Amino acid sequence: MGDRIRSDAPVLVIGLGRFGAACSGELDRLEREVLAIDESLELVQKWSERVTHTVQADARNIDSLKQVGAQDFQVAVVAVGSSIEASVLITANLVDLKVPQIWAKAVSQSHGKILSRVGANHVVYPEREAGERVAHLVTGRMLDFIRFDDDFAIAKMYPPKFIRGVGLNESGVRSKHNVTVLGVKSPGKPFRYAEATTVVTNHDLIIVSGTNGDIERFAALDR
Repeated sequence: MGDRIRSDAPVLVIGLGRFGAACSGELDRLEREVLAIDESLELVQKWSERVTHTVQADARNIDSLKQVGAQDFQVAVVAVGSSIEASVLITANLVDLKVPQIWAKAVSQSHGKILSRVGANHVVYPEREAGERVAHLVTGRMLDFIRFDDDFAIAKMYPPKFIRGVGLNESGVRSKHNVTVLGVKSPGKPFRYAEATTVVTNHDLIIVSGTNGDIERFAALDR
């Protein structure tokens, strides 16, 4: 078994488009050391003051990756998506350089399959996931929605009328609707975890978990 990757290990991000730049910026905010590379000098200069290190390089060339020290990283993110050929080649280069953990952006299911076969440890579909999330939000029933691969979801919403003013154990949320209220956010107060005796008011927001279908049905109840 290989050595465990440190939670604070530096991250190599390849590609400074919207996805790569957002990833690099957030990692920097989380105080992770980042080396972001892109073949575009304009993008490298744009992000040079917001990310720990930025370098102009063509990651399709394995020698260029060696020159920037890619082989010394334990974690890499392939944020290139506009060119499937480029993202696959870059991923293959990182595999050849024995980078232990490779995250790669895919624009389609077939693209993702190729990345996995080449050696990407994690494949993400940002456009698809964002589209699915928006589809749930545009109904106006939910304020936020995150779905996981095993049909488990978490959502933020206004509470339906039947659970307001009574304890959660009395409302029968879990027994009748198969969803669990995880927490409650009252105006001007910090988030609090829900308990059986928690009483939800008209002004509260709730965080619920359950299957995708159960949450959809629960969100459709009278408010």
